Amino acid sequence: MQTTALPTSPADVRQLIREGRLVHPTAGFAPGHVQANLAILPRDMAFDFLLFCQRNPKPCPLLEVIEAGEVEPVEYAPGADIRTDVPLYRVYEHGEMTAEVEDISDFWRGDLVSFLLGCSFSFETAMLRAGIPLKHIDQDKNVSMFITNIPAASAGEFSGPMVVSMRAIKREQVVRAVQVTSRFPATHGAPIHVGDPEVIGIGDLARPDFGDPTDFEDGEVPVFWACGVTPQAAAMTTKPPLMITHAPGHMFVTDVKDEDLAVL
Repeated sequence: MQTTALPTSPADVRQLIREGRLVHPTAGFAPGHVQANLAILPRDMAFDFLLFCQRNPKPCPLLEVIEAGEVEPVEYAPGADIRTDVPLYRVYEHGEMTAEVEDISDFWRGDLVSFLLGCSFSFETAMLRAGIPLKHIDQDKNVSMFITNIPAASAGEFSGPMVVSMRAIKREQVVRAVQVTSRFPATHGAPIHVGDPEVIGIGDLARPDFGDPTDFEDGEVPVFWACGVTPQAAAMTTKPPLMITHAPGHMFVTDVKDEDLAVL
């Protein structure tokens, strides 16, 4: 389904997802509303993960914590169900992805704690309003994401490399892109790197670790933002017995407006 055919209400978008009618990367969905990364862990690992987020606010900006066994994100999307309202989930067991499913009800347990983390899709409406084109939206693709050589700050059992999302930005618009996105620290904020990808350990932009490759045109440069897929890299590194996440690019769409999280 093309994003242009979607309803603009987050609740209506989530209903389509819950009904299994919309399994698609969510860039451009419900423009102007915050989207969120998801990480779900057993209660006995939740404090370490909370600390991991606090020590890594760029890739893991914490929006809401849903208590053990509860499924409703009451602050960001009252009435939603975290088990059904993400287009595609991934299940990691001991660091290995063992399932990719549209509904995690069969995996649900009473001891699971859910974390919503800010997502860079949330500042894309502001970028578009500033006249900065975004190819993955125009081409109905998933954004390119890469595992870097930048270590995240460890916390308890959690450690691993930072993941970044990448957008091809016209050279003359890079400064404006930095200005626009820096207003949204709760959804990753300003880029962490511009230009040469090898500096942050990325060998080939045509082969992203997650998402789709981006075609570059003359005058465009790669710009990299910290990414909420970082917890999945941590899961692959530290191998917790269970972690459930969103599939990269398939986010939880909230009721909160992007501008409500913006800073002056």
